[in-house]
Amino acid sequence: MATIIAGVGSSHVPAIGAALDNGKTGEPYWKRVFSGFEKSKEWMAKTKPDVAIVVYNDHASAFSVDVIPTFALGCAAEFPPADEGWGPRPVPVIKGHPELAAHIAQSVILDEFDLTIVNKMEVDHGLTVPLNLLFGQPRDAWPCPVIPLAVNVVMYPPPTGHRCYMLGKAIRKAVESYREDLRVVIFGTGGLSHQISGPRAGLINSKWDKAFLDNLSKNPKKLTRIPHVEYMREAGAEGIEMVMWLIMRGALDDNVQEVYRFYTVPASNTAVGHIILENRGRAGRKHSAAAKGKQAPRRKASHRLAA
Repeated sequence: MATIIAGVGSSHVPAIGAALDNGKTGEPYWKRVFSGFEKSKEWMAKTKPDVAIVVYNDHASAFSVDVIPTFALGCAAEFPPADEGWGPRPVPVIKGHPELAAHIAQSVILDEFDLTIVNKMEVDHGLTVPLNLLFGQPRDAWPCPVIPLAVNVVMYPPPTGHRCYMLGKAIRKAVESYREDLRVVIFGTGGLSHQISGPRAGLINSKWDKAFLDNLSKNPKKLTRIPHVEYMREAGAEGIEMVMWLIMRGALDDNVQEVYRFYTVPASNTAVGHIILENRGRAGRKHSAAAKGKQAPRRKASHRLAA
């Protein structure tokens, strides 16, 4: 059967994409951001997932205020980069996995989650920036198929954290009932604290962000009880994007192995947060196979890079 082996949380700041596209990653301002993802790219290169499910929010590229789905699952064979006002990003077209996506849609809808099935969709920086940060900058094709899951966190009302967490559990159930043997990594993207307009523009709440990352690893159910107004007050208007990380977390084991974390401020006018969580069962299988009756080599539970 297919298995979700790990989850990745990552900010999707559009200016990160611009820095990548314009060759500015080595400049002092950006170097500290991109250096924080070097270990992550190494991890992803070793992990080699067969499919990535990327939870993100559309920024008025695929959906306008005329049609606002709460959850939209991309079931197409491919998803071209969107033109966000300055031309499509110079990244490969995202290849989908229509068979697994259709299976997820059927399973999740029959579990009473009302997904919008999307068979034609362009994807913006919300999806392509996290792919760059974890997979690098491939010239011709991304290393694996990608299933986009767009979540409305732009127009009120967005889904609650609890609803997102439970959707993650339903997605896990769907993936594990798929008969092909696939290794799946799920991304939760967006955030962390930031506000791009109004009197509090530029707001960053590092204490809130770091507590969110702590609880994402150790006590995710506490995060599911955070109301919308608290996200807005503590993390800024756009901080509500953090509920998308709970879809990723809900798709994992209750107890996970935190293998890496990175946090820095600012990047543009936002905090950049990142975390990699592995299901403990996966880590245990790897160690058992390596040990062959001997004590497995010890590994650090968490590598944190301060900025």
